[in-house]
Amino acid sequence: MFARQALRSVKAAAGPRYFSSSAINNKNVAVLGAAGGIGQPLSLLLKNDPLVTSLRLYDIRLAPGVAADVSHVNTPAVTTGYKADELEKALEGAEIVVIPAGVPRKPGMTRDDLFNTNASIVRDLAKAAAKVSPKAHLLIISNPVNSTVPIVAEVFKKAGVYDPKKLFGVTTLDVTRASTFLSGITGNKPADTVVPVVGGHSGVTIVPILSQANGGDAVAKGENYDKLVHRIQFGGDEVVKAKDGAGSATLSMAYAAAVFTNSLLKALNGEKGIKECAYVDSPLYKDQGVDFFATPITLGSEGVAEVNPIGPVSAEEEKLLEAAIPELAKNIKKGVEWVQANP
Repeated sequence: MFARQALRSVKAAAGPRYFSSSAINNKNVAVLGAAGGIGQPLSLLLKNDPLVTSLRLYDIRLAPGVAADVSHVNTPAVTTGYKADELEKALEGAEIVVIPAGVPRKPGMTRDDLFNTNASIVRDLAKAAAKVSPKAHLLIISNPVNSTVPIVAEVFKKAGVYDPKKLFGVTTLDVTRASTFLSGITGNKPADTVVPVVGGHSGVTIVPILSQANGGDAVAKGENYDKLVHRIQFGGDEVVKAKDGAGSATLSMAYAAAVFTNSLLKALNGEKGIKECAYVDSPLYKDQGVDFFATPITLGSEGVAEVNPIGPVSAEEEKLLEAAIPELAKNIKKGVEWVQANP
C-alpha cells in the first residue's frame, strides 16, 4: 500500500539526521538571503554538507561577512560571499538556488501579512535566476510559500525557461514538526514517527496525515487530535510568541531546508529512492484550481521524478483536505495575479 511506502519515503525528514552520501559528483549551491535569520544557520549547515563543493552566499548586506565566518569551518566546500550588486555573479554556475530572503514574521502577523514585501523580493530574485541560472533547481522558503512559488513559476514562464520539475516550495519543517509533536505524545522516537504532511505551508492548508504515521492511532480523533493538528498547522505562531517579537522559526526552518537540500543533492547525484514532502507543480488537484500541492515526491536526477498520490486518509483528514483546497486555490491565484500586475 502507498501509505506504508509514504512512511518510508519521508522517514528521513522525521528525526535528527546527519548528512551523508556515497556519491562523488558534488554540487554548487547558492543561498539568496544568506545573512538573515534563516540564511545564516542554513549556510552553516550547508557548509557541513559533504555534497556541496561551492557555497555562494548572497544578500543585500553582510553576506561577505557571513561567508568569511562560515569559511573557517574545516569542511571542503569553498564559500564565497556576494554583495548587493553581485546577484548575477552569485548565481553563475549554481545548480541549486535556495531562497530564504524576505522579512521575518512578527507577533500577530500571518504569512499572508508578509505577502506584499516578500512577493517583490522573490520576483526580483527569480528574474535574476531565470536569466543567469535557468536550469538550476529553485528551493523557495520565503513566505507565504503558497503564493511565492507560483510567483517564481510565472517569472520563469515569462522568460520561457520554466521547468516544473525544478521548482520546490520547502515544506519539510511541517514534516519535522509533525514528527516531533506526535512522538512527544506517543513516546516513540522522532525518527520512527513519520508523518506525511500534504497541502500547503500555511495554517489550514497544512494537512498532516496522522493515520499513516507510527503511533498516529493514539490521536486518531477527538480533542487530542484537534489540538495536535492545530499545533502542527500553527507551530510557527508558537515560536514567534516564544521569541517575544525577536524573531520567528529560523533555526528549525534552516535545519529543514538543509535536510531537503541534502536529499535533492543525493538524488541529483543518482541515488535512487529519495523521497520527501514538498510543494510542487502537481496534477492532484489542478481541476480545483490548485496547480501546486505538497505531497510526498520522488526525487531524481532532474528534480521531481514523480508526484506521488496521498494514499488512504481518515474521515478527519478528508475534512482537513476539504478545508485546505479552496484556501490553497486562493493563495495560488493571489500569487499569479500579483506577478501579472507587477511584472
